[in-house]
Amino acid sequence: MPRNLTASLALLTALSIPALGLFGCDRSSTQSEPKSQTEAASKAPAEQEAKPDFSIEYEQFQLDNGLNVLFHIDRSDPVVAVSLTAHVGSAREKEGRTGFAHLFEHLLFLESENLGKGGLDAMSARIGGSGANGSTSRDVTNYYQTVPKDALEKMLWAEADKLGWFINTVTDPVLAKEKQVVKNEKRQGVDNRPYGHSQYVIDRNLYPEGHPYSWQVIGSLEDLDNATLDDVKTFFRRWYVPNNVTLVVAGDFDPAQAKALVQKYFGEIPAGEAIERAPKQPVTLKETKRLYYEDNFARQPQLSMAWPTVPRYSADSYPLAVLSEYLSVGKRAPLYRVLVEDEQLTAYVAMAAYESELAGQMQLEVQAFAGGNLDDVYKGIEKGFALFEKEGIAEEDLERIKAGQEVAFYNSLSSVLGKGFQLAQYQIYANDPGYVSEDIERLLAVTAEDVQRVYDKYIKGKPYVATSFVPRGEKALALADSTEAQVVEEQIVNGAEAQFDTSASAEYEKTPSKFDRSTEPAYGSAAETAVPDVWQGELANGIEVFGIENSEVPTVTFSLVIDGGQLQERLDKIGVANLTAMLMERGTKNRTPEELETEIQKLGASISVSAGQESFRFDVTTLARNFNKVFALLQEMLLEPRWDEKELVLAKKSVTSQIQRAAAEPNAIASKKFARLLHGKDSIRGYSGLGTEDSVAAITMEDLKAYYKTYLSPSVARVHVVGDIAQADFMAAAKPLAKQWPARPVTIPKPKSEPAKPGIYFVDVPDSKQSVLRIGRLAMPAVSQDYYPAVFTNYILGGGGFASRLTQQLREGKGYTYGIRSNVSGGKDEGQFAIGSGVRANVTAESVQLINDILKQYGPTYTERDLDVSRSYLVRANTRAFETARAKLGLLENMSEFGWPADYVREREAVAKGMTLERVQKIAESYMLPGSMIWLVVGDRETQFDRLQDLGLGELTLLDSD
Repeated sequence: MPRNLTASLALLTALSIPALGLFGCDRSSTQSEPKSQTEAASKAPAEQEAKPDFSIEYEQFQLDNGLNVLFHIDRSDPVVAVSLTAHVGSAREKEGRTGFAHLFEHLLFLESENLGKGGLDAMSARIGGSGANGSTSRDVTNYYQTVPKDALEKMLWAEADKLGWFINTVTDPVLAKEKQVVKNEKRQGVDNRPYGHSQYVIDRNLYPEGHPYSWQVIGSLEDLDNATLDDVKTFFRRWYVPNNVTLVVAGDFDPAQAKALVQKYFGEIPAGEAIERAPKQPVTLKETKRLYYEDNFARQPQLSMAWPTVPRYSADSYPLAVLSEYLSVGKRAPLYRVLVEDEQLTAYVAMAAYESELAGQMQLEVQAFAGGNLDDVYKGIEKGFALFEKEGIAEEDLERIKAGQEVAFYNSLSSVLGKGFQLAQYQIYANDPGYVSEDIERLLAVTAEDVQRVYDKYIKGKPYVATSFVPRGEKALALADSTEAQVVEEQIVNGAEAQFDTSASAEYEKTPSKFDRSTEPAYGSAAETAVPDVWQGELANGIEVFGIENSEVPTVTFSLVIDGGQLQERLDKIGVANLTAMLMERGTKNRTPEELETEIQKLGASISVSAGQESFRFDVTTLARNFNKVFALLQEMLLEPRWDEKELVLAKKSVTSQIQRAAAEPNAIASKKFARLLHGKDSIRGYSGLGTEDSVAAITMEDLKAYYKTYLSPSVARVHVVGDIAQADFMAAAKPLAKQWPARPVTIPKPKSEPAKPGIYFVDVPDSKQSVLRIGRLAMPAVSQDYYPAVFTNYILGGGGFASRLTQQLREGKGYTYGIRSNVSGGKDEGQFAIGSGVRANVTAESVQLINDILKQYGPTYTERDLDVSRSYLVRANTRAFETARAKLGLLENMSEFGWPADYVREREAVAKGMTLERVQKIAESYMLPGSMIWLVVGDRETQFDRLQDLGLGELTLLDSD
């Protein structure tokens, strides 16, 4: 679920022009003065024409209290994105008081003086917003949401309340509950998954004691427990002040009106103490450190290596970005060539820069195959580095990497929120929202000599931190000369957590204001849903084509979907469709895998082939100017696969590795077991598309060729295209494909599901810090008359995020979970209703009981207000429904799969407006009663099984973990 730290739990790429995730990627090597409003608004036309692709128009101004404000106008959709970014992350904390910045990311959504309990979450549901969200990194915390344009004033009112009218509402019970939520987030993202503690061990040893990057963004459980209300309020009053915040408004709005509203709602909030930029704190390792840890959830050993580098946007960050990608990504990458292809020690190599405001690091991660010795992996890494030292980087490789960066940049601008994020990032870390032109220029200016130079300066022969995470009991697989890493493991103790009551209202003296802020502002001029213009055509071989022309950015997104997928497999050969897809990405009749990959990347494109449960698909993204060349490559991949035997060996190793990793991961175990319980052992729907170790081992090249020849036909295919290309141009490009790919009849199987009987099923994963819950039953297909009414009915139950009963009671009321959702999903033949969550291990029984009670009472307690909120959200949210290229592609795919009209959202709006209490209650009684469901719990049997048995909710069955 969102509202999570984005930077501290995963390696961040070193792309200077990032896609949507901007907030762990800090910056600023320059300290130039901000542009004035006049200067920002009056760029020379000649300059704009010179680099139109790499600019974002903006207006900038500053309030007297120091609030920095950025406006960007984009009228392509009737929406507006509002983001508030505070220049405070975990780096502003002190050792022993960690996790505060991330804690505030949570707290600021809960309540404020004028919005009341439920705060922004409750309002978001009513106004059709994308869901109030946020993230925290080492250096910043941000809050953001996209809403229909008529709700702009409501958003500015609410965001201002966070800064000026919030802190009084935080009480001891509120703090106690949110501590539990954050601790659940840590259990879910760190404690209860393979290699979850790896980043903690790396950072603790890469940075010296006291360095603000030596602790994790989420903080420690001990520090969270020790945080007092006074600690929290002091932190807020120091850092959450207008002169430390940037507000961005992007989308379809009137700038003069918006400027007056910003002044009205934010202008009277007093400035805080002056805040200076923190000095850079790069680090140098004096010696190499090797550490190991026996991981309860790992089934394969993993070696991670980290080297100190530079802060974000330093001059060397650009060649380091190219270096990391070249060394690890793709067939030409030296590390891939040695570790994956030559030595066959792994199927997974990743290398990326993790660059922040004060310092940076480069990290390499390799997961060996089960039983693999990490000393061998290390020797392979040394061979890969030696290969790079011998060969360097070719000019062709430089160009393909730069082309990929250009596409990533355009993708980051596909939504108004993405544009707003980009502006905020540049403002906060470069003191220049228009820095984008210089940023991309610096990346494109990187030379082969630059790449070699930064390798020599930061990697070659330099000390590093190496962590070996090995399966429990397999210490011998760790890197030689490693010492044991110190990791704090939480113990599962039933009844250990403190109880709290957050229902009481806080007593405080209200913060004064120049006007009455207690009344929510009215809507502005109505925002009408804009359904894109759809064109349709048909190729000579019978394939229907659905398209939307859109020139907002110079890219094209395209999908070829072939019905069937996993449904065409036999139970003894599960995984054939997936392996067929993998092999079709790896070379053509006239191109080696490396040649094909290189040619695609040189064009700034991606072509992926995948097999799902009901379809086999090709997905393409490309620069519009290269569409014809990219489409020709797609045609070559489709009609002339290479069927490379060596690549099949590598692909089978990779898939087997994935299956083995999933066997120990609680969420993966839950997904696998729930599918089997829901569909039965004789239905292909009950099995993972990866297959099993036995089925993958048995698959031959002849199986793949047979699948390809038998099931991939135009007779069951459909095509969708969105972007900067006209219908006539697309049809002309596709004409040769239609001529060379004749149709043949294909029948799509309709396997019958035979679910297990309702009841509680348990899978033991010893010492799980959380219990994973999967609850549900079969339901109606997407073409059923009940389908959208069921989607409507589910909104208040668990589909509405923080507005839903499940979230409000299990997370906000009890602090049992980090997130819980329910959803209604369906294909053409069947569907399902399902609930998913991870709950604190020692409240497993309490969580199951509470969910049971919510489901039982849902229909009878559903109110007219619930009806109004659901109707308002589901109708108003359609203004956001088609903003991005991917969203438009989804519209086309729904049309082609289900036969819906282009304006099917209008039909859904009519259904929503016509829903009644009686209809909701009938749906709830038919599909959502707890006694009709399968309840799956994956957790620690020793501490939780008997407690579930004592609930008396039905038969409890212990399942084998296989």
